[in-house]
Amino acid sequence: MEFIKSMGYFVLAGLFEIGGGYLIWLWLREGKGISYAILGAIILAIYGVIPTLQPANFGRVYAAYGGVFIALSILWGWGVDKIVPDRFDIIGGIISLIGVFVIMYWPR
Repeated sequence: MEFIKSMGYFVLAGLFEIGGGYLIWLWLREGKGISYAILGAIILAIYGVIPTLQPANFGRVYAAYGGVFIALSILWGWGVDKIVPDRFDIIGGIISLIGVFVIMYWPR
């Protein structure tokens, strides 16, 4: 149960970070209105709170989160930008998720 809860926090953090960053990207790169930037900034601030719900220390949480971020970014690109990941994207995403499991969940 703790593993599922922890992974849920990682996924939620990733969605907030990628979503907030994407809104700012749309504002700066695609010429969307300032409301995109403001909403993106609010979402990014909320993202900063979510990892504090993890049971591990800061360094371990953020190191492991990096792997989740990689995998979610590939999925975001596929789902939102319609960029189909190639085999190297998939291999890299799997490697990063293996790192998450080793860093965060491997028995110590």
